[in-house]
Amino acid sequence: MQWLVKLRHFLLLGLVATMVGCASIPAGVEPSPNDPWEPFNRSVFEFNEGLDAYVLKPVVTGYRFVLPEFVRDGIYNFFSNYSDIYTALQNLLQGKPDYAFSDLMRVVVNTTFGLGGLIDMATPGGLPKHKEDWGQTFGVWGLPAGPYVVLPFFGPSSVRDTFGTVADLESDYLFRLLPDVALRNSLTGLRVVNSRNTYYEAGDLLDGAALDKYSFMRDAYIQRREYQINEGREDEEVLMPPYQNPYE
Repeated sequence: MQWLVKLRHFLLLGLVATMVGCASIPAGVEPSPNDPWEPFNRSVFEFNEGLDAYVLKPVVTGYRFVLPEFVRDGIYNFFSNYSDIYTALQNLLQGKPDYAFSDLMRVVVNTTFGLGGLIDMATPGGLPKHKEDWGQTFGVWGLPAGPYVVLPFFGPSSVRDTFGTVADLESDYLFRLLPDVALRNSLTGLRVVNSRNTYYEAGDLLDGAALDKYSFMRDAYIQRREYQINEGREDEEVLMPPYQNPYE
């Protein structure tokens, strides 16, 4: 079963993170009941911060230097258009056929009139952007979030959202259909860089503003997920940490 293979990969990544060691909770920081594994999570968080500082951010800085803004916007719109197909499925599974239809119409409009999705024609045309994943669908189905957990490379999550991420990876079929492995891998790398670029300035703001960045990101993540699942939000963009799942 492929999902078990993916879960094993997650566990192996977790073992890599433990080699960094368990970080201690800073003095004066109140433990959170949603975060019983905080020392371990902080060690993974520090690993991710180092990866971002020494690998992802320098790559994205070069990406922003080489490519003009309109090209980066086109790349963002292309992957956003691709994700609308996946979001439509999730909205259908969540019992929101009107949203699912709107998502599919976005794909039709942007693919047809937006040069294959490079230009977002749907949003100004009255078709708002939604963003759904398996973790949200599991939540709508009534599965509890479970403890907060930080995943190596993927960042803030929960037990439920960890399984959701595995399902997201398993459901990402379109790129797998590409026969050229090099092209497939290049597109995957570009998706990661594009995702990090979206939150390029937000990461700097967090570095300068948060007294305890780990706690701030944890609380923001938990609140945002509860909002997404429970309140029928309008799906506006919300500031997120740099380690957003690139497959969303």
